[in-house]
Formats: sequence, structure tokens, C-alpha cells
Amino acid sequence: MTQERPKKRVAILGSTGSIGVQSLDVIKRHPEAFEVEVLTAQNNADLLIRQALEFVPNAVVIGNETLYQQVADALLPKDIKVFAGLDALSQIVQMDTIDMVLTALVGYSGLKPTMNAIAAGKPIALANKETMVVAGELITKMAQERAVNIFPIDSEHSAIFQCIVGEFHNPIEKIILTASGGPFRGKTRSELLKVTKEMALKHPNWDMGAKITIDSASLMNKGLEVIEARWLFGIPADKIDVVVHPQSIVHSMVQFEDGSIKAQLGLPDMRIPIQFALAYPERLKSDFPRFNFAEYPSLTFEKPDLETFRNLQLSFDALKEGGNKPCVLNAANEVAVEYFLKDKIGFMEMSDIVEKCLVKIPYISSPDYQDYVDTDTETRNIALDLIA
Repeated sequence: MTQERPKKRVAILGSTGSIGVQSLDVIKRHPEAFEVEVLTAQNNADLLIRQALEFVPNAVVIGNETLYQQVADALLPKDIKVFAGLDALSQIVQMDTIDMVLTALVGYSGLKPTMNAIAAGKPIALANKETMVVAGELITKMAQERAVNIFPIDSEHSAIFQCIVGEFHNPIEKIILTASGGPFRGKTRSELLKVTKEMALKHPNWDMGAKITIDSASLMNKGLEVIEARWLFGIPADKIDVVVHPQSIVHSMVQFEDGSIKAQLGLPDMRIPIQFALAYPERLKSDFPRFNFAEYPSLTFEKPDLETFRNLQLSFDALKEGGNKPCVLNAANEVAVEYFLKDKIGFMEMSDIVEKCLVKIPYISSPDYQDYVDTDTETRNIALDLIA
């Protein structure tokens, strides 16, 4: 008779975003394997309330303190603890009853909660790539010191992880990240000058939140993933390649020293890497749609256009310089995307702002946590000055 595994109690940071919603879908499909311990949201109180009433977690956090009473009143009959504010978000991850923390927060905001979760010894399911971009060296060191596993949720990094399972003793010659190319693949610089927010938000393959969709269109998302891969897998920048693969079926590849390449394939469905991260080392049965080779007679690959889509080259440059440069890259980009979505700047201006910030911000070779905080603040201020 096989012994039943205890349910894994999961905290989802950013439960109302795209990844958070899909994570809850995975958990709902596997009530025998998972239960929700904590849910958090920044502003979407209505959806957070609906999620909490359905999944009945131990506690919820609403980041926007002005929404506390609305959430607390709605959840009072269910006896769900309600907290508010950024400090509560950072502290909640240390609860003894949490077995795994899934970080689906957008941008820099994921850094402090992820650090606190690692400090508390909690395994991390990481969808917040910016944490590794901003402070990859610091996060990696903390995780190693506390023997904490970080399981990637990004489809590309999950693919790499799946390719190296069982290969941990074999040196990696190269990691090959695939990129869809976004909605503007093949466009010229002059064509991109006319791009609108509405055009950039239409991704051909993936259904994602606004920030990551814009990053995908500008190839900044791929640049951030290159930096994330460097720290997640301990691979230097010169061993990381990017190829454009418009069909988004091959999610990434790993080349070993014997010349063999392993790839992970599947339909573009974020629930697959979410489920793999939550359930590892098991593969739970799913009823997600299956890939059929006959429906994709041609899988194509091409070089990215680094001159037109400068964000990818800027990311490689920031990674090679190291120190606080990736933190600058991320902060400048977050501001640029925010103001592009507000129709305040053009599509091509986003790269200009990032590049200027990388030049203007003083270089710190070995930053500590406070250096990252200061760099982030200073970069945002300069980016705002450039936009004004």
C-alpha cells in the first residue's frame, strides 16, 4: 500500500495576476496534492476576495492598505486572516504553515518577499524573473547558504530545468533560449516608430499580463531571461544563446559537451511549467491540450535582430558588466514600460531611456541589498527626469 504524500501548502504572491490565476487553476485540478495557504494582491481586491472565498486560505494580504477594510469585511465570515501593506507581504512568507512560496509578483516588488522566504528556508517557485535580474548574485548566495531550492516557472527556464534533470553531473556547453520574436518580428526601425500600445499588447502566442507582453514585444523579456538563466543555472553570459522561434513550441534547449542538444517542447501553456515547479520531482497527470506534430509541419528558427531590438543587446551588456548594472536595466525598463502603457512615450523610446540610465548611474561592482535598493530608486528618478 503506497503512503499518501501530505498536501503541499502553497503561498501565492500575486494571485490576481496572469500567473497567479493560472497557478490557482493548477491547484484546483489537484486538490489531492496542493492546498492554498496564503494569497496576496496589490490592488485587485474584488478578485482576491473571490479567490479567498473559493480556496479558503489561512491568510491573505492586500498590498494597498486603503483596501484593507473591504477585504477584511468580505472574508470575516470565513475566518480568514487579513493583512495589508508591503511589510505584511514581506513577512507573511515566513509563516510556519507554508511549504512553498510561488512568487508571481510583477517587477522589483518581488525581491524583498523572495529574500524573506529564502531566509525562512521556504522552497521557491519563481515566476518573478526581475528578482534574479536585480539581485541574482545575492539571491543565489542566500539560497545556497540555506539549501533552498528555486524552481523556475518561466517557460524557458522550466524547459532548461527539465532538460538538465538527470544531467546534473554533466557539464553544460551552452543554453539556447527561444524567443517568439513577439508581434513585431521582422519589422524595421521605421515601422516600429509607429507602434501603438494596442499593437504591442497583442502577443501572437502567449496570454500574459501587460508588463511582460510589452517586454516580449521589445525583446526586453528575453534579455531579462538571459540574466535570470545566468544565475539560476550558474552559466556565464558567453554560454547563453538566444534564437527566435516564432511557433513557441520549443521552449528552450541545452547543449552538452558531447554535442548533443536536449529540447523541451509543448504548446504555449503556462500551466505546464507552473505544475512542474509545484509538483517537482513528480509529473502530475493533466488534461491540458496536447501538442500534435502534424498540426505544426514546420518549426523555424532564426537569429534575433539585435540592432532593431536593442533591449536584448543592452541586457547582454549589463550582464557582462555585472554589479548593479542589471538592476539599473530593470528599473529603467519598468519605468519606461509604465509610461509607454500610459501613452507618454513611444515604443522605441523605451530602449533610449534604458540605455541612458545605464550610462548615467554610477557602477557598483559588488552591491549589497541596500545598494540594490538605492540603485533602483536612483534609476527610477533619472528615468522619470528623462521622460519629463
